[in-house]
Amino acid sequence: MMRNVRTTLVLFFILLSVFEYSYASKDDAKRYEADVIIYGGTSAAIISAVQVVQLGKSVLVVSPDKHLGGLSSGGLGFTDTGDKSVIGGLAREFYHRVYLHYQDTDAWKWQKKSEYGNRGQGTAAIDGEERTMWIFEPHVAESIFEDFVRENTIQVHRDQWLDRENGVETLDGKIMAIKTLSGNVYSGSVFIDATYEGDLMAAGGVSYHVGRESNDTYGETWNGIQVGILHHQHWFHADISPYKIAGDPSSGVLPRISTAPPGEKGEADHRIQAYCFRMCLSNHPENRVEFPKPDAYDPSQYELLLRVYQSGWNQTFNKYDPIPNRKTDTNNHGPFSTDNIGMNYDYPEASYERRREIIKEHENYQKGLLYFMANDERMPSDVQEEIKKWGLAKDEFVDNGNWPHQLYIREARRMIGHEVMTEHEVLNTRDVNNSIGMGSYTLDSHNVQRYIKEDGFVQNEGDIGVPTKSPYKISLGSIMPKKEECSNLMVPVCVSSSHIAFGSIRMEPVFMILGQSAATVAVMAIDNNQAVQDIDYPSLKKQLIADKQILTQ
Repeated sequence: MMRNVRTTLVLFFILLSVFEYSYASKDDAKRYEADVIIYGGTSAAIISAVQVVQLGKSVLVVSPDKHLGGLSSGGLGFTDTGDKSVIGGLAREFYHRVYLHYQDTDAWKWQKKSEYGNRGQGTAAIDGEERTMWIFEPHVAESIFEDFVRENTIQVHRDQWLDRENGVETLDGKIMAIKTLSGNVYSGSVFIDATYEGDLMAAGGVSYHVGRESNDTYGETWNGIQVGILHHQHWFHADISPYKIAGDPSSGVLPRISTAPPGEKGEADHRIQAYCFRMCLSNHPENRVEFPKPDAYDPSQYELLLRVYQSGWNQTFNKYDPIPNRKTDTNNHGPFSTDNIGMNYDYPEASYERRREIIKEHENYQKGLLYFMANDERMPSDVQEEIKKWGLAKDEFVDNGNWPHQLYIREARRMIGHEVMTEHEVLNTRDVNNSIGMGSYTLDSHNVQRYIKEDGFVQNEGDIGVPTKSPYKISLGSIMPKKEECSNLMVPVCVSSSHIAFGSIRMEPVFMILGQSAATVAVMAIDNNQAVQDIDYPSLKKQLIADKQILTQ
């Protein structure tokens, strides 16, 4: 009997020691350290990581995404370049690599290079003199980002989601470590939030804003609610009834029209510009997948579109922008299109679960729109005949049913940081004396709400397009928090800016530029044992110029 007890005890302690060893090993395996920890899988995240490595420091990318590159590899292949002469550094290297890819005859599988129209957004797609190319297929962009990772031996931990409730450890105004929902812990000297949402920034206690500031906040003209301002072509040009029975308010309102008052011009509100997926479509018979009927398809969601056609609108295919191999980067165009207006207001601060619901709703809406256009007998016959020639590109997003893996998060949180970029800086009415890169794109906001006017007709609001006229400098202080809030964090995507200034800054080439500059600041702060806010700007400027960043014109 005693022998059995002793044997049992021995086995118990053996098992206990094995368990403790296994647990310790497992715990150790979940703890990681690098000089710089980057949270995010966007283009800015990867460019930041490359710069850290090239400046001689260790880096680890903690990415909630499985695919790298964000929108640059997620369907936005018709690049919003603005003035391409101010795109330098590693961002230009990315577009140079795109150019090199398409110099290979084998890259033109579905189309001869000579048949490609070479049209870009305000520029030629292929710039032979500068050896850059600004238009590309999604899989090509993703491959280039993966090349950056491989060539620089960058560790990327994918599908790692920040614990937004308890996952940021701070001490004396510094982030010491972050923890993901899987239990992994990442410690470093400097952190970079390169997400579209600004989740690390927010969880770290940094101030931010969601929605539109009033014009009075920063003395602007184009911020706040913009009722009555109709730019671009994304508004109702005819009087169209919002009611289920036209002209009869008692019949109820058609889907996707707000019944709330739109607010007064120039006032602040909580609303943000609309999201959509940048779809990669193909009209090549061998590379075309018919538009699928989405989950919970409801044709009543598109009644307003029929009324738009009945009013005489005929610009359906104006933003089927061509990218190589008979594909498109298809973007929103017109009063009722791929932008899912008003359905994203809670996204920036929503839980992961709620965000997944919002993303799925956007997917169903957009897939339903395509299916409706291709199959509903009430559609204009000429439009339906043309749309049937198109489909999802069979060789893109192959692990996601040929659907983009990244929703276009045009705007989410925006940091209120050390300095704030406003329309004054973007329109060059106020100078920036600590430039870390340049932007040039139009002050651009997509529609924010769809409402009922006092005359009883439907209208969109929030679509703004104001030319910048010339490139502008982006300030160092706009990518760092206030020192008293956090002294070792850089934020190159959710930058400190007003809503309307962000409308220009929010372009993928600019995010790459700011990512490289943010990484340079991080390395300098480590080298000098300083807060990021205390680095010497002349030294930073010297390094950025050496790395071919363009800081002024």
